This record gives sequence, structure tokens and C-alpha cells, in this order.
Amino acid sequence: MRNERAAGDSRHGRTGKDGAFYSKDGVLLATVEQFTSNVSWNNAKYSVLGDAQEHETANTFAVNLTMSQIVVEDDEFIIELMKALETQVMPVWDFQGSLLGRNGSEERVIYRDCIPSGQVDIQNVSVGDVIKRNWNFFVNRAPKLQSLLGIDRD
Repeated sequence: MRNERAAGDSRHGRTGKDGAFYSKDGVLLATVEQFTSNVSWNNAKYSVLGDAQEHETANTFAVNLTMSQIVVEDDEFIIELMKALETQVMPVWDFQGSLLGRNGSEERVIYRDCIPSGQVDIQNVSVGDVIKRNWNFFVNRAPKLQSLLGIDRD
């Protein structure tokens, strides 16, 4: 076989049970069902004389963080959000996302200066479903990679 790493090592595949979402103080946010972070690139397009091809150069990027929280009890997030609606002073949060590897390695990313962005559920209730609250955040500082997953090669 020419490419021995093409399929990776399925023994080290991770599932959602290996992930965790923490507050800035390292407190596990146990009612979070899922979280996602992504980056969007906004490049500047340009063309030059004598070249029919359009080009791009790096311009800006934006990082977004979303989470779905199972509503078990009211917690610090909804309390701070409701207070912000009354006072018009928006909350700012820091989070940590973690993925644990089979061999004890960990991918950990820090998200700082997160503010509510777009739609945030205050109440989201439907018959026959677990009650969840969806959150959307804009991350105002570049995420910081604290540690990487690794696998041991046999």
C-alpha cells in the first residue's frame, strides 16, 4: 500500500461523548447538548491588467460559536442575558471547547470575548420534545489552541 495513513486509525475516532464545553473557570457546562465553532473568511477580490483570472487575498475573518442547551434549570447564562435585556449592558463570556483522545491527549480551544449574536432562544417549547435553548455567539478574539489531539502509531 502506497499511502498507509489514508484511512487514519479508526480506533482513535472520536464521538460526541468525548467532547466537553466549559466556562472560562473550567466548570463543565453539563446541560450543553452540542456546540459548534466555525470561522468564515472574507477575502478581498482583485484583478490585474493582462490577467483574465480573478484573484483573492486574505482580508478578514469571523469566528462564531453556537451551542444547544438542554433546559434543566435556569443558570447563569439566561440570568445574565435577561439582566442584559433590562440594563442594555450586554454580557461577555469566555468558553473552552475540549475533545478527549483515546490515549489521554486533548484538543482544547479557548474562545474569549464571546457576545450574543443573531438569534438566542429565551424559551423554545414544543410538545413531545426535550426543551432546549439555542445560543449563538460572536467570538471577538481569535480562538487560542491550547493543546492538540494525538495518536500513537504502532
